[in-house]
Amino acid sequence: MTATKIINHRPRLCSVLLVGTILGGAGVPAYAQQGQPAAAQPSTAAPAGTQAPAPAVIAAPVSPAAQPIRSIAVSGNQRLEPETVISYMKLRVGESYTRERLDEALRDLYGTELFADVQILGSDTGNLVIQVRENPVINRIILEGNKRIKDDKIGPEIKLAPRQIFTRTKARADVARIIELYRRQGRFAAEVEPKIVQLEQNRVDVVFEISEGPKSKVRQINILGNEKFSDGELRGHMATKRTSLFSFLGSGAVYDPDRLAYDQQQLRLFYLTEGYADFRVVSAVAELTPDRQDFIITYVVEEGERYKFGDVKVESEIRDLKGEDLTRLLPMKNGQWYNAKQVEDTVTSLNESAGLFGYAFADVNPRIQRDAETRTMAVTFQVAETPRVYVERVNINGNTVTQDKVIRREFRLAEGDPFNSVRVKRSRDRIQSLGYFQDDLEVTQTQGSTPDRVILGVDVEEKATGELQVSAGFSSLERFLVNLSIRQRNFRGKGQELRAAVNYSSYSKSVELGFTEPYLFDRNIAVGADVFRRDYSSFNYVGNERNNTYEQVSTGFQLRSGIPLTEYMQLAGRYGLSLDDVTLDEDLYFTDPDGSGPLPAFCDPLRVGRYLCQAVGKRTTSSIGYSFAYDDTNNRIRPTRGQRVVLNQDFAGLGGSVKYLRTRLNASKYWQPFGGFVFSLSGEGGYIHSFEKADEPGEDPVRLIDRFFLGEPQMRGFDIRGVGPRVIRQYFNADGPIEDNNDQIDDALGGRAYYLARAELEVPLSSGLREMGLRPSFFVDAGALFGLKRPLTTTLTNCVDDPAIAGTVEASQVIGSKTCPTGAVIGANSFEEIYAGNTAKPRLSVGFGVNWNSPFGPFRIDIAKALIKADGDDTKLITFNVGTAF
Repeated sequence: MTATKIINHRPRLCSVLLVGTILGGAGVPAYAQQGQPAAAQPSTAAPAGTQAPAPAVIAAPVSPAAQPIRSIAVSGNQRLEPETVISYMKLRVGESYTRERLDEALRDLYGTELFADVQILGSDTGNLVIQVRENPVINRIILEGNKRIKDDKIGPEIKLAPRQIFTRTKARADVARIIELYRRQGRFAAEVEPKIVQLEQNRVDVVFEISEGPKSKVRQINILGNEKFSDGELRGHMATKRTSLFSFLGSGAVYDPDRLAYDQQQLRLFYLTEGYADFRVVSAVAELTPDRQDFIITYVVEEGERYKFGDVKVESEIRDLKGEDLTRLLPMKNGQWYNAKQVEDTVTSLNESAGLFGYAFADVNPRIQRDAETRTMAVTFQVAETPRVYVERVNINGNTVTQDKVIRREFRLAEGDPFNSVRVKRSRDRIQSLGYFQDDLEVTQTQGSTPDRVILGVDVEEKATGELQVSAGFSSLERFLVNLSIRQRNFRGKGQELRAAVNYSSYSKSVELGFTEPYLFDRNIAVGADVFRRDYSSFNYVGNERNNTYEQVSTGFQLRSGIPLTEYMQLAGRYGLSLDDVTLDEDLYFTDPDGSGPLPAFCDPLRVGRYLCQAVGKRTTSSIGYSFAYDDTNNRIRPTRGQRVVLNQDFAGLGGSVKYLRTRLNASKYWQPFGGFVFSLSGEGGYIHSFEKADEPGEDPVRLIDRFFLGEPQMRGFDIRGVGPRVIRQYFNADGPIEDNNDQIDDALGGRAYYLARAELEVPLSSGLREMGLRPSFFVDAGALFGLKRPLTTTLTNCVDDPAIAGTVEASQVIGSKTCPTGAVIGANSFEEIYAGNTAKPRLSVGFGVNWNSPFGPFRIDIAKALIKADGDDTKLITFNVGTAF
């Protein structure tokens, strides 16, 4: 098999006819070889992109007069029947023929695209022989060199296909289609070379050899005619960017003809907002560099004169909308620079104002009067008369899993209600907040059966509401940790939530189950229940051996219920009951009073720490609490505007053995300052007050397991429970503290009060990266944990004989001092407990993170650096979690 390059030849018909014309003019017969067939030329596979050989008529000379056709035969055909070949011509036996009719027959046969070569023999005798060479049949299509665009993308664009007849015309068309695909991706240097591989039985393989080339970048953007604004300022308003070191972060530097047209509109919009009403783009030319690698774009603009607003007023024909009142509320004033976008926004605002009074289809028309002499633009907003509108019906389409009632109960308007644009917008936000549908959901308004009726419609596109989340990490405190949770937020399509979570690490294990019904008996009353079992183990290391310190086992349940007070306020109540059991390993941390064994052993603070001995025991917590929330955000899952405030209080003491009042307050606010940026400020704080008294000195009345803890994930840049009061058991010897010691114990004690503040800016990306689900953000976290009563700490010095001094001194322990008696030296396992971290001074961390909706699920990574920390705080640079949706 050999591959033949596709080359374009001129048809041989032209040369034959030219020779025939010259000979005919000299009085010589027009056809040569007097009835003898032409010598057969060697039949080679024609290149796939060339024109087929030209029609050649080889026959005995005939006179210009018409001659009768005695017979028609076909030779060289392999797949086609002779009758089929003859049917493509207009020549028939018994009819007369001329040179023109023979030429027409050749054109008809070539027009079928079934033949690579056609000859008509025997024209001198009338016994015509149609000698054909059929076009080959395609065996397969092969693409080579395509890496950026896969076969499944190119295949549908190619018209040639296996078992079809190959023609060079189709091959050239396919080459053009492939090149167009690459140009859409900005690869204008792409080349496609088609070749054919000859096979037996007149079959061929068609090979498209593709040289993709690099993406054609924008090397330079030139702007001519601008005087009021610099090139850099104008380029800043364009989607197209020049090639730079950071071009890989987006697609703006890749040439796109559609983006070129968009940029012209952006330039015009910018000038119109600055008062240049006569601005226009004279021309926009994109020139490909000689190496076909980059583009140079040149804009020629005319700025024109700058205008100011003249008289601005509103004329309203709607009874409920007074033009004088609306005029006072207009954002633009006489004498300000003209701003076309402000005019458009005012039209939208007036439409919304009309919608508040039930006029869904208000016709607001801005009439602009230009005064070239004074360079002013007088604007009159005319609000035409229109009937008050009522909701005729609500149409919901596209929901295959979610029941209609789940969507309808979020609508703030029902059939027969007066139309209200604010309620329509609120309905959209509430449906969006469910998290069941696409992000760009809109509620449409169409004319009803009469002019005073409107039909509200929402076309939803459901997305996965099940979440399977896996978090993995490495902590200096926990070592390897894994969290697995599964949640279905739209269980059975009824809006119910069912969740389960399992957490496992070196020192904590837990299992939790929960269920929430948001509309009990189709009433706006939410109920739910949770059950849990949590095992928490604290540990330290002696050498490379791990030793548990204390273990906490909590088992319990919680019942929840909530009702809305207003559109934006909710009240929820809850009751919880839990049994907590805190234990220590008696073999390691308990001491027999006299060594005989009959008396009960007691917790030895020298072994484990006084603060942990105080936590040992079983306690029952019976608590009742409430939450008051105000939330007017546009999306409860991913808000971009609005605010949220939540107050939580829980009182423990309704039975049980624990009495306290825990209060927490959370608040957050979201803005979209410009572009697609989303800026948020959030803060939270809490305090727990105990109604009990401490049993012994140095003991805080709030139990260790009831206190607040702060660190990852609430405060990035710090480890789990890495912020706040803690006791560090520091070992020392005669030379001083042992800095690098695996035996050092660091126990977080928690606190009675905390605060945490966060500022975060979400940065928009190009459309391509946004479609991938990438959402980077920069953040600053600040917070502190404090308010704990100072625990009693212990210093233990193990003293041993000093061989340098004569005499014998028995080994002894000195408590409360770091010195030994005369004749003894400090031995191993001497330690002092250091209390640190109990301060309200803020800790501060800065960093950035990225959310990515990856093919295998949502992924979040944060890199944060702790800039301000207190003694004893544990920091952490990188955290991540990953999950999947179903």
